[in-house]
Amino acid sequence: MKRDALPFAVSAGVADDERSSWRSALPALAISLVWICAWYAATGRAMVDTWAHTETYAHGFVVAPISLWLVWRIRERLRAMAPRPSWSAVVLLAAAGFGWLLGQFGGVNALSQASFVAMLVLTVPALLGFRVARTLMFPLGFLFFAVPIGDFLLPTLMERTADFTVAALRVSGVPVYREGMLIVIPTGRWSIVEACSGVRYLIASLMVGTLFAYLNYNALWRRWVFVGVSIIVPIVANWVRAYMIVMLGHLSNNRIATGVDHLIYGWVFFGLVMLLMFWIGARWRESAAPAPALASARADASAGGPAPAAAFWMMLPAVMVATLVWPLMESGTARRLGNGPLVLAPVDVAGWRHAVADAIPFAPQYKEPSALLHETLRRDDAVVGLYVAYYRAQDARRKLVSSENVLVHSEDLTWRATENATRSAMIAGAPHAVVSTQLRGPNEQALTAWQWYWIDGTITASGAYAKALTAWSRLRGHGDDSAAIVMYVPDADPEHAAGTLQAFTHDAWPGIAAVLKRAAQGQ
Repeated sequence: MKRDALPFAVSAGVADDERSSWRSALPALAISLVWICAWYAATGRAMVDTWAHTETYAHGFVVAPISLWLVWRIRERLRAMAPRPSWSAVVLLAAAGFGWLLGQFGGVNALSQASFVAMLVLTVPALLGFRVARTLMFPLGFLFFAVPIGDFLLPTLMERTADFTVAALRVSGVPVYREGMLIVIPTGRWSIVEACSGVRYLIASLMVGTLFAYLNYNALWRRWVFVGVSIIVPIVANWVRAYMIVMLGHLSNNRIATGVDHLIYGWVFFGLVMLLMFWIGARWRESAAPAPALASARADASAGGPAPAAAFWMMLPAVMVATLVWPLMESGTARRLGNGPLVLAPVDVAGWRHAVADAIPFAPQYKEPSALLHETLRRDDAVVGLYVAYYRAQDARRKLVSSENVLVHSEDLTWRATENATRSAMIAGAPHAVVSTQLRGPNEQALTAWQWYWIDGTITASGAYAKALTAWSRLRGHGDDSAAIVMYVPDADPEHAAGTLQAFTHDAWPGIAAVLKRAAQGQ
């Protein structure tokens, strides 16, 4: 009896100490979370604004409540554990804060918001310890579904959807012509737009599928298999959905599947596919594993017992400092950014004259630039449009590299992009990559456009590299002045158009570079 009673006596003693530790740890944790939310409130508001205004990310509203419910489910296991602060987690917390700063400087909303969530998550091991954090690994990891990320998948998903739809139509015996995202069949024209990409189906399926796998399976391989299925199924289902909608419109002579019912059919089909996926997944459901509450308590006791109450309050200032320094740095550099009126002077190009009467009825879609230069120049029979969007003091809503800044939106009824590629062009006497896009406009007017970015004197066609250069420029205290340069020419021959654009770039770039340099210097 004595041999058996000892562990229970130890457990009872540990339990009293654990309750005392939790009474100190939880208030310290709550204060830390409120502190982080207060200092990073702008990032949090940007996330909520995205949830509220973008259907793709509306699920963000339920992520935190689900995470809290998941924590509540294992409260007995947590109660049996002894929280202990971890100084090594503070280092990770500071690293997450630096990631947030880089996201702010580079205008990468996803990085800023993921780092913000990471700081909230890492506060748990900092104040409660890694043993508690491991027990809470899934509820804490689930919080990252609140980050509105996925727009970068849109071009690829749209391309694959168009590929499948065209292939399936041809197999079905329907004559089809494709130009970019435009699909033409005998009974009408169909466009693959952002809503057709299936990204909202993919994100919803991944979140729900991950939760389903956690709640229904114990084996790690089963969970990963089901998560993989929850990624593949919505992608393929969206391809089938797009094909079915086009076929419904074709077979009904466009009487159905062309208006609001287009979206209704899509969601109904997706819902049925998801129900089937979960029904099949439930057939391999595993019983819940027993919670090792007593074993955990004994392990905590053998590891030295619960931490004293003072340890949590000593950790609190460290957490505050590790998370405070980054918004202060961001605020300090933001005050040094110029925010006065900015005007780009017209560019004088030797041999070319400004030709207002020959203006091309096209304008790239860049959102709220600090200054804008848009003009048409002519030499002999060559007409070239020049568009420069200049950005300064960028923030989450207004920035150079953004999914909203494009040549044409997919819903544009006037212009559409038919081909996009990267090619080499001579700029300032050196070869540089530029993005070359073929467009079609009114009356099938052809247009070839070149575009690239200018960041603190550096030329690049890569959006990711442009963001990195912007972050590096701000870290060095050089500000975030940057610009998008677009040149375009109406010409049905892409190679002839490229020759015209290359000649214009050779003549115009010295003047453009001078205008950009004067703007960056505040002149």
